[in-house]
Amino acid sequence: MSAQKDANFATQCIHGGQDPDPLTGSVMTPIYQTSTYAQEEPGKHKGYEYARTGNPTRDALQRNLAAIEKGEQAICFSSGLAAMDNVLKLLQPGDEVLASDDLYGGSYRLLTAVFGPFGIKSRFIDMRDPANVEKEISAATKMLWIETPTNPMLNIVDIAALTKIAAERQLLSVVDNTFASPYLQQPLTMGADLVLHSATKYLGGHSDVVMGAVITRNEDLAKRLYYLQNAAGAVPGPQDCFLVLRGIKTLHLRVQRACENARKIVEVLQKNDLVANIYYPGLPDHPRHEVAKRQMRDFGAMISFDLKEDTLAAATQVMKHTKLFTLAESLGGVESLVGHPASMTHASIPREQRLSVGLTDSLIRLSVGVEDADDLVKDLEQALAAAVQQPA
Repeated sequence: MSAQKDANFATQCIHGGQDPDPLTGSVMTPIYQTSTYAQEEPGKHKGYEYARTGNPTRDALQRNLAAIEKGEQAICFSSGLAAMDNVLKLLQPGDEVLASDDLYGGSYRLLTAVFGPFGIKSRFIDMRDPANVEKEISAATKMLWIETPTNPMLNIVDIAALTKIAAERQLLSVVDNTFASPYLQQPLTMGADLVLHSATKYLGGHSDVVMGAVITRNEDLAKRLYYLQNAAGAVPGPQDCFLVLRGIKTLHLRVQRACENARKIVEVLQKNDLVANIYYPGLPDHPRHEVAKRQMRDFGAMISFDLKEDTLAAATQVMKHTKLFTLAESLGGVESLVGHPASMTHASIPREQRLSVGLTDSLIRLSVGVEDADDLVKDLEQALAAAVQQPA
């Protein structure tokens, strides 16, 4: 009964890889809250022996993720960084990763502070021009680590162009698809070897779970990742898997509404005299707007902007006065969030490097939710006005 591979995206969200429970007929996947499974005799079981190795609720989610990303195998982890950690364990000492120079601070920290001491080198480059990426590849390069849209500058990277280069040079191409979600783009269809998600964000969608996932079409890579997952043990619990599986059923509805809200907010920010720059790939003057149009269904619900008064104090005053936009880390939930990357999500990146990619001290990042757009607009307008009236 589960959806066929040629079913449309909305149908895959709800039915992909899913069948009623064979034991009870339950339409919703049961939460198999168990650590171990009975065996008829040593080594003879019903497909499950220990919950670190496998769990039916997790398997249901993994089938669903593979369906919506147009992959063959999905592996879920206890967090997005645990998923990234697992992927990086495919490398050996002496190998090199080329990564976007504008990427999530936790990814930067894992690459430099954790894997660097083990002999895996990382270099952070501008990936917007494929020719620049090809020029930077060395004999030691084994992996391209791609974010698009990037966090937090909303740069766009041409997935198909970079994965083609990676294939020609026999490199692994990994795309962090967290900001876009599978609703907006499916990197495996553009040649990526691996797609990674912080499922905490749009996939879960309700800010109530922490999880990561990796999806692939390559059976050998899937086997290696499963082995590493079982050996290292960074697996999610069945309750978390249930919550993400439930969240995916409304993924298409939530992301589309959030994208619509984001467009209205950008229109208002463009008219505000306090705003210096807006970073949003839906703007026609965005440097990679045409690439975004080609590889994305819509332009996403993440917006970054900085202020003409480029100080932390100015940004703080704005963020202190929002009422609907909650000041918090993370993104992709039904509620709108506001954050300050320089002191929150990207604090682990040296200030000089942040500034080199445009991440100023006044940069504010918005994760636009699914509230009424007019209410969100009013909230931002009053917060900007209040910041002017009450300077730091």
